[in-house]
Amino acid sequence: MARGSKQRNQYRRRMSGETDYRRRLKLLRSGNARAVVRVSNTRTICQIVNWKVDGDKVELSMTGDDLVSRFGWPEGNSRKNVPASYLVGFAMGKAALAAGHDEAVLDIGLAASTPGNRAFSALKGMVDAGLEIPHGESVLPNDERASGAHIDESYASVVEATKSKIEEAF
Repeated sequence: MARGSKQRNQYRRRMSGETDYRRRLKLLRSGNARAVVRVSNTRTICQIVNWKVDGDKVELSMTGDDLVSRFGWPEGNSRKNVPASYLVGFAMGKAALAAGHDEAVLDIGLAASTPGNRAFSALKGMVDAGLEIPHGESVLPNDERASGAHIDESYASVVEATKSKIEEAF
């Protein structure tokens, strides 16, 4: 804690390790909307967020639960693995294009930036949908992992069926 007259207290979200304000400021200075990707214990969440003076405004949101309720993803399948994250990102990209957002900046928060992880799988989905997001090709998972072929061939066919339903919806 800060002590003395010359020191300042840190922001609460910085003290609890929830926000890296230096990285956030870099993202906000770009002037573009942020494509926020978060992976929780049960699902992947993708959002298009714009900065406002009175707080961030979520323009669009897509979760792993939307895959089940809107696009026919099987109830028993994971909503946060690599193929599900890819499909959530793909649906977010299609929804963003339909809403008039054509570019964004990726915001993965404090998540680890390991190449091929679930956050970058969602990025691959958004890029494949047509959303312009600056990235390096080396961080994206390969097509076999994004389609679920590494899990099972039948899983890959479910991913393709869900992807075609997403394309039909937008």
